Amino acid sequence: MQTIPYTEVNEICNQLGELAPKNIKQVFGGDIHKSWQVEFDNAKFFLKRNERKEKFLKFEEYCLKNLQKYINNENLVIPEVFFYLEVNNVELLLMEWINMNNTDQQKLGKGLGEMHIESNKFNPKNFGYPIDGYIGTTNQKKGWEKNWIKCFINLRIEPQLAIFEKDFLDFDIKNQLKSKIELELSEHEPFNSLVHGDLWSGNIGVNQTNKGVIFDPACWWADCEVDIAMTRLFGNFRSEFYENYYKIVPIKKGFEKRTIIYNFYHILNHANMFGGSYLYQVHSYIKKILNM
Repeated sequence: MQTIPYTEVNEICNQLGELAPKNIKQVFGGDIHKSWQVEFDNAKFFLKRNERKEKFLKFEEYCLKNLQKYINNENLVIPEVFFYLEVNNVELLLMEWINMNNTDQQKLGKGLGEMHIESNKFNPKNFGYPIDGYIGTTNQKKGWEKNWIKCFINLRIEPQLAIFEKDFLDFDIKNQLKSKIELELSEHEPFNSLVHGDLWSGNIGVNQTNKGVIFDPACWWADCEVDIAMTRLFGNFRSEFYENYYKIVPIKKGFEKRTIIYNFYHILNHANMFGGSYLYQVHSYIKKILNM
């Protein structure tokens, strides 16, 4: 059981105007950061702590505040950020504590659809993101492209392939792959939205009033289908989630193929972070894409 250094606890108390926490309990589950429930007499908070040199939590704070602008609070909840601090080169991100279960996902589906629709009204007319970020522990490149296909290939697929190809990918295969992706996406009309960007079952929940909750984002402006594609990568999203999402954002022809293409980004990223069986999955995805 890891404890939080006194200097950090003291700084948290100073920021909140509190004397001392009533209780501090470590929360397990994440691979990248350490997390705690910090309880005072009148409130509980969720604390994330990052000791790596990369500013993971600064990016997370930016994304959470970005997403907040476009949600319907009747259906979807984004954890409120109370503050971000750096103490002795350690990042601290303090957020509201949300009690969650994973039962009825109706409002989760509806709320995500509403967020995609609402953000589309205000999108910057370009695809990409204004700041460098992270997908897991891998860099997620900043930049803008007017064309969706160029954005997806140049800012997402190409950087991942550059890491992967050093030992595992032939140069000609890489070029064939990018050409095939471009061809398959050329007849699709993307719907530019602010997306969560890392929407798997470990980053969602349902609160005690059945509102959907999404957290740990890796945001960018993208075709909204990238979020829905990722929900199908590791499973555990329920039928009512999809039913309610598609009432807001109807499914488009060719989505099954685009699901493979969009999830290729995440499989590449997992291979680059963890290796192992993900290396074989990358080659499986390459075969599927080239044979479309």
